[in-house]
Amino acid sequence: MALTIGIVGLPNVGKSTLFNALTKNNVLAANYPFATIEPNVGVVPLPDARLARLAEIFGSERILPATVSFVDIAGIVKGASEGEGLGNKFLANIREADAICQVVRAFADDDVVHVDGKVSPKDDIEVIETELILADLQTLEKAVPRLEKEVKAKKAEKALLDTALAAQGVLEEGKTLYAAGAAAGVDPVLAQSLGLLTTKPFIYVFNLDEDQLADAELASSLRELVAPADAVFLNAKLEMDLMEMSDEEALELLQSFGAEESGLDQLARTGFHTLGLQTYLTAGPKESRAWTIHQGWTAPQAAGVIHTDFQKGFIKAEVVSFADLDALGSMSAVKSAGKARLEGKDYVMQDGDVVEFRSGLASGGKK
Repeated sequence: MALTIGIVGLPNVGKSTLFNALTKNNVLAANYPFATIEPNVGVVPLPDARLARLAEIFGSERILPATVSFVDIAGIVKGASEGEGLGNKFLANIREADAICQVVRAFADDDVVHVDGKVSPKDDIEVIETELILADLQTLEKAVPRLEKEVKAKKAEKALLDTALAAQGVLEEGKTLYAAGAAAGVDPVLAQSLGLLTTKPFIYVFNLDEDQLADAELASSLRELVAPADAVFLNAKLEMDLMEMSDEEALELLQSFGAEESGLDQLARTGFHTLGLQTYLTAGPKESRAWTIHQGWTAPQAAGVIHTDFQKGFIKAEVVSFADLDALGSMSAVKSAGKARLEGKDYVMQDGDVVEFRSGLASGGKK
């Protein structure tokens, strides 16, 4: 299951610097608007210390972590939905993403011009959200008349028209569908089928000065700006430096700024949380691997991520918890301790389950 997060923001907020740190690429990060013309895409492995331990236990030849694709989308300016700056061309790139990550500038640097001439996280957030809201309203202005005709002709379900009208009401109040759609009775699945941008989950990354990283009061005030959405606090340039260091050196540097975890690790974890995702694990001599699934998925659904045949022919899943396997050190010890379980079709997967699926069509999992 691929997870794609679109990185958006005003020009010169640190988007491309953050993207470089995420992907270890050398994307142009320049001190002028629209340094990003075409969207850059990078696939980033999710840090997961459990995989190294599994590889040790099973003698795996390789480790395959879960991944997230990040798309660095061109800076959006006020009026983009009406053609300002680079216009709304890049809103199409946002439609392809599962979540929207808005990078918000909180750092002060006279050498890096702000497109509006001042640093104001609140104003920057409002500009981006307004442009996305306006883009959605434009979509609905075309969709509603068409749906009205299709409903009359019985070519479309009335529920889709009702969703479009309810969404229109939310957007006209200046609210995103992610934040306010549910309360207004907007069906999220139907709204997404209309291609509405603001149905997507929002994550906010505040790009701080290094000396702001340990400022709990500032973090609290910024978090209030975007609640209930998730917020991540980092310094994009510092993240670039961390990429060149050993784990020990990176942790020592982070701790000097009052942090225990890199901003990029926070962002990866937050992305999973925002989208309601988790991982389960498989391991054997060839590989130890993390697989991405939605929280609440059953064992057959999880098996289908490996191969559709595993879901179609699902019989049982042999499940052990990573914690038990880590503590006892081998599958034989886990089984001797009675910690291995055979689960059926109704079993709801838990994060960190180590699984071998048994299927009538194919076999998969640890071995």
